[in-house]
Amino acid sequence: MPLSEHEQRLLEQMERALYAEDPKFASALEGTGLRTYTRRRVYQAAAGFVVGIALLMGGMVAQLIWVSVVGFLVMLGCAVLAVTGWKRGPAGHGAGPKASPAPRRKAGVMDRMEQRWQRRRDEHDGM
Repeated sequence: MPLSEHEQRLLEQMERALYAEDPKFASALEGTGLRTYTRRRVYQAAAGFVVGIALLMGGMVAQLIWVSVVGFLVMLGCAVLAVTGWKRGPAGHGAGPKASPAPRRKAGVMDRMEQRWQRRRDEHDGM
């Protein structure tokens, strides 16, 4: 359900106020800081996954089942962390580096969500 015009105007006013009050924080929310954080989180999860493999194999070699189970759980947790970190990347395109075209005003979060909703509705109606 899309926002009413009044709600959209209120949201835009809140965004402008945030940019005016704290531009550094607002730009971090746009994606540049978030992209770096997400990439770092995925790398940490990958390193944790490797540690989990080492624990799993070490437990098998030492015939300590509990170490293998801990290794498996570490692997599972890190895999989930990496996948959720990757999917939460900026604009839903993953956390990979992305060249941006000429600078332009970014659409608000609600504008992008509404555009996606409309696109899905149009695709569904076309079937």
